[in-house]
Amino acid sequence: MIETLLPQEEGKNLEFKENTSSLQPIVKTIIAFANTAGGIIVIGVKDKTKKVIGVVNILLEEERLTNTIAESIEPLLIPDIQIQSFRNRELLVIHVPHMVGPFYLKSAGLQRGTYIRLGSTNRMADHETILSLQMLAKNVSFDELPCVGSSLSDLDQELITKQLSYKFANIARQQYPSLGILTRRANQLIPTNGGMLLFAKNRLNWFPDSVIRCVYFGGETRVDIIDQLDIKSSLIDAIDEILMFIRRHTRVGVKIGEIKREDIYQYPPQALREAIINALVHANYAIKGSSIQVAIFSNRIEITNPGGLPYGQTLQLALSGVSLMRNHMIGRIFREIELIERLGTGLKRIIEVYQQTSVHQPAFQDLDTHFRVTLYSIDKKIQPILPWQKELLELLSREKSLSTSEIAKVWEVTTRTARNRLAIMLKLGLIKHVGTSIKDPYGRYQLPSPL
Repeated sequence: MIETLLPQEEGKNLEFKENTSSLQPIVKTIIAFANTAGGIIVIGVKDKTKKVIGVVNILLEEERLTNTIAESIEPLLIPDIQIQSFRNRELLVIHVPHMVGPFYLKSAGLQRGTYIRLGSTNRMADHETILSLQMLAKNVSFDELPCVGSSLSDLDQELITKQLSYKFANIARQQYPSLGILTRRANQLIPTNGGMLLFAKNRLNWFPDSVIRCVYFGGETRVDIIDQLDIKSSLIDAIDEILMFIRRHTRVGVKIGEIKREDIYQYPPQALREAIINALVHANYAIKGSSIQVAIFSNRIEITNPGGLPYGQTLQLALSGVSLMRNHMIGRIFREIELIERLGTGLKRIIEVYQQTSVHQPAFQDLDTHFRVTLYSIDKKIQPILPWQKELLELLSREKSLSTSEIAKVWEVTTRTARNRLAIMLKLGLIKHVGTSIKDPYGRYQLPSPL
């Protein structure tokens, strides 16, 4: 076991300690692991060089550590402490499972003694994080809590009927509580956070950061923004709107078969859909100042949602199909209307789709406060001719030449966005500029040769 741990770097689930001279940092790490996703602490290894130095008087140190853990952590937490030998050195290996807490340093109290794991560091949990840990202990998610200040009149009844009629032919208000759209608070039924996120008349008035930001960059970096769109419609309708934005800025090839033609997409549609739904269902809508982002580059698409993996979840478990639903109510609605087939299969399905290709496999990153899925282009050979590029090329074949302002009107974008797009087309050799310089106000664009 030690052989497999030593090559690894310290991170969310692993920490090396040189000795037990100071026990409080070890206790804090145990608390952080227990509250977050579990982990392993190896004592007797230098964390920088990975040099194994062992633990002197190991039985005495084990007893001292066990007593300190029992006396310092509230509620009682008993990790598995093992003595392991490695190259004639004895090490203490502490296995800390994820458990429902929150656990905290008894001497500091709940508010100042609760720790979570972020990357390779222990961080004191803020008030919102402690509330999240307490809700986890009660098996209650943020989207199941009442949306304070809202009322039944804030829900869009027509939207509910439209989006749920596929599953519930004659849905009535009496069914709202069982679906989690309403909950009881002080003897009164009011919408839940999830109910408002999915079906509010004006969702952004209640959750302004639930806007979905889509951005198209011209190259492989975030330098030039060519197009962008903020999607403010319902989360269910947003799925198709995101896909439409992606289609507008990605390419489709054609494979002609003996019987029919087959469209070859730059990104597998099933993988895209699964990644989008995963972001919508697992986003932490309680986080302020952060939104779901869809970033399109020339060689990849990054779909990022606020909220890292839920407490108790690891990337390895998530990719193996073990599901921990952050938003119980939203997940249930998506499952009821068959946007989700089976819990825990979304990420695995993305992997399976890409395994049928020979290109760069998708990347999944737990970024502590965010989670990102990166899908890579499966078509590297075809020169991209995007819809807005095709529109201009067809127009130039008729008009011969156009100015920047004229092209901006055709594309219905700002002059600045038009210049950025034109720069890409110039670089690709799709068009040419006629003028004294690229900044010539009288300059015009035309085809390099007749189509």
